[in-house]
Amino acid sequence: MPRIIKVFILMVSFMMVSPSVYSSVESEINTILAHSKEPPVGVVFEVVESDESALAWAIPEIKKYAKKLKQTFKGINVAVVSHGSEEFALMTKNSKKYASIHKEVKQLVTNEDIPVHVCGTHASWYGEDEESFPSYVDVSPVGPAQINDYVNLGYILVVMEKP
Repeated sequence: MPRIIKVFILMVSFMMVSPSVYSSVESEINTILAHSKEPPVGVVFEVVESDESALAWAIPEIKKYAKKLKQTFKGINVAVVSHGSEEFALMTKNSKKYASIHKEVKQLVTNEDIPVHVCGTHASWYGEDEESFPSYVDVSPVGPAQINDYVNLGYILVVMEKP
């Protein structure tokens, strides 16, 4: 069976699971781990919050889930797309204020090979551009389009929710 068909079947089976299974990100990750004989191509974590400091809780959670996924599925791809106010914590000028977030994101990108994208359109609404972010943060033209690109490649979307 072609891989694209397997991915489609997997995604449809996730949609048919009762809504209670999706009451938390932990449940979503456990469902992916339990129902996948073959790994999905990848998982893309979406973060969209109105709180600039939200990556302080989101990045550690993403690291935890990425570790679980990579332990179970060797070679699985993981990505992060931030397209709310939290993305501004990753600006170069905020590297001291949010030093721990910058450190963790840089580790994700360099040590874990997990790209972290922010939304260039959202940044532009506040007078910021690609130059406002450090080189380890990828500025995508449009955050939601970046997510759609990953989903079209067969990634499973996991929307981060504050624990």
